[in-house]
Amino acid sequence: MASGVQVADEVCRIFYDMKVRKCSTPEEIKKRKKAVIFCLSEDKKCIVVEEGKEILVGDIGVTVSDPFKQFVQMLPEKDCRYALYDASFETKESKKEELMFVLWAPDQAPLKSKMIYASSKDAIKKKFQGM
Repeated sequence: MASGVQVADEVCRIFYDMKVRKCSTPEEIKKRKKAVIFCLSEDKKCIVVEEGKEILVGDIGVTVSDPFKQFVQMLPEKDCRYALYDASFETKESKKEELMFVLWAPDQAPLKSKMIYASSKDAIKKKFQGM
């Protein structure tokens, strides 16, 4: 089921920047996004970046002590969102980083919102090639 929702170019650019990790200097690494949240525009026709809802790598240890906890706190209790989170974890063999796509749909969210976000998920995943 397609909803006809479009994906803003800025959303695609952010995904590409997070996926490629082409930062080389320490200043560029600090500006790299650790997490970012996307929402539907006011008219519900486009997926856009939610203003002020991001965590930069440079914030970790300075203004953010636990990035995952901060990320979860940024998600709304009563509405849906899409998000990208650059997870770092260790296995027995090595240290790994994975880019995770999240569809946040809490129980308290309105049914209409859940339906729009669920039906628009394919639009954003098609833009996120390799996800």
